[in-house]
Amino acid sequence: MTAERLLAGALLIAVLIAGTAASALPPGDAAAGARAFAACAACHARIAGAPQRNGPALVAVIGKRAGAVDPGYAAYSPALKSAKLTWTAETLDAWLARPAKFVPGNRMAYPGMPDPVARANLIAFLTTPPK
Repeated sequence: MTAERLLAGALLIAVLIAGTAASALPPGDAAAGARAFAACAACHARIAGAPQRNGPALVAVIGKRAGAVDPGYAAYSPALKSAKLTWTAETLDAWLARPAKFVPGNRMAYPGMPDPVARANLIAFLTTPPK
């Protein structure tokens, strides 16, 4: 076997492993996530420009910086604003699992969602456009 073939095989394996790691979250059910969001709605709106609640509105979260999702929300904690996080499915998953551990010193009172399937469902809901 030539060196080129060995290198090509190694690269293929690396790409396959990276693809698997990137999709480590279980697929979510947005409808189930919508039902789970009912508990979140006590503090978070899902519509831009909605009246302020205890937490920021959660509209188009993916790709936004933590501590800057809702420009109308002024009560982000210094810890969250300085965390230098961009919300992805993976960072949302870690945040939802244990917010106080993921960003120590944040102001969210929610203790966390231990069930990975429930988190995947909620993330699927948060990544769908509001109706």
